Amino acid sequence: MSTRVLADRVDPAALFLALERAEPDVFWLDAGASASEGWSFIGTGEPSAFPEDVPLDASAGDRPALDGDGSRPPLRGGWVGWYDYETGARAAGAPTSDSAQSAGGAWVRITRFAAFDHSTGRVWACAAEDLDDWAAFVTEQRSVDAQDAPALAAEPRRVDARHTAEEYAALIERCRDLIRAGIAYQLCLTTRFTVTGEHDPVSVYRRLRSATPAHHGGFVRIGGRSLLSASPEQFLHAEGGVIRTRPIKGTRPRNDDPVQDAALAAELATDVKERAENVMIVDLMRNDLSQVCEPGSIRVDALWAIESYPAVHQLVSTVSGTAAVGTTTGALFAASFPAGSMTGAPKLSAMTQLYDLEGGPRGVYAGCFGYIGDDGSLDLAMVIRSIVIDAESAVIGAGGGITWRSVAASEVAEVATKARAPLAALGAEMPAAWASDILN
Repeated sequence: MSTRVLADRVDPAALFLALERAEPDVFWLDAGASASEGWSFIGTGEPSAFPEDVPLDASAGDRPALDGDGSRPPLRGGWVGWYDYETGARAAGAPTSDSAQSAGGAWVRITRFAAFDHSTGRVWACAAEDLDDWAAFVTEQRSVDAQDAPALAAEPRRVDARHTAEEYAALIERCRDLIRAGIAYQLCLTTRFTVTGEHDPVSVYRRLRSATPAHHGGFVRIGGRSLLSASPEQFLHAEGGVIRTRPIKGTRPRNDDPVQDAALAAELATDVKERAENVMIVDLMRNDLSQVCEPGSIRVDALWAIESYPAVHQLVSTVSGTAAVGTTTGALFAASFPAGSMTGAPKLSAMTQLYDLEGGPRGVYAGCFGYIGDDGSLDLAMVIRSIVIDAESAVIGAGGGITWRSVAASEVAEVATKARAPLAALGAEMPAAWASDILN
């Protein structure tokens, strides 16, 4: 793929709006509206199967050299798309719900894209062919001509919940019974909210992006379905043969009062239940990565770090390892997907129990999305704080990890906290029984 640094500044939102009007399948891997570091990628491609044979170990042959200052884009060509929960659960041996609500994964082979380096302001045009034309198109997009996203209707749109708050609370108690019986140590219980009718995915994403900027946000449209995400969780990152995962377990809402906001973060940092839940998933991910990494290379780089976003505080840990010789994307997914942060532990037992409890598929929610590079680099986020839109409806998944120490009312409120911003972007509100603050 040919590349070129552009002399002019380009507005990412303007480029995306122009490109999505011209192409059926598009992506925007978005570091956020006010990002001052990291990369964003906007582009298009041709539908493709999941690239399972890409080598990830450092000995793999044809990796392009970085510039002397390491400033070239980490993505040089490859694939963008999503991998759904049921595909991974089925491959792992768990029972799954097969229905139109779980339509599988979707990927495109990148044909052209622009890379935005938010730390320097530089923009790269990258294309498999016709680089001059693509660079000219990108350079033209210097500002957003369109007005803000269209105003929402005065009346909130109707939301259909898979479970009532009372039903979800009862499922939490069933999870605690399973934990008491020794069938699982932790279960990531989830539910679903559906807003039926037509939606403009681009307008919805602009509202979501404005309200809840995230370092792993994104808009991916493939085959008529759109994934809109404000994900704060990096599932897998690989570069130079080093694989990392950053599971999130533990959530508190932000507060407008700085003192109360700091107190919420401090309470999360010391919460025994949240720390136990987080470390269980760290242990699970250490085990998963050990299946495809060199013996002795697994490290816990960070444990119980607090990361704060516009809507929530999160408890985040980081695990890494060196890919063993011969490790491929397919092998990595077989070892690590679905993510332990979205299943619980032990993983297979947890997925089997959740199939019985949840009453329907998760679909793209609890899967992952992002890019896989030709050179074995990858950056994949968890599909959380996300919306999936098709011609008939918009769907939001939300949930949380259940341990023996879980309190049903707090877990119900955590789901409401997580789903509130995506629903608001759709012009909908949480059903009344779910609409509470996390500490009530």
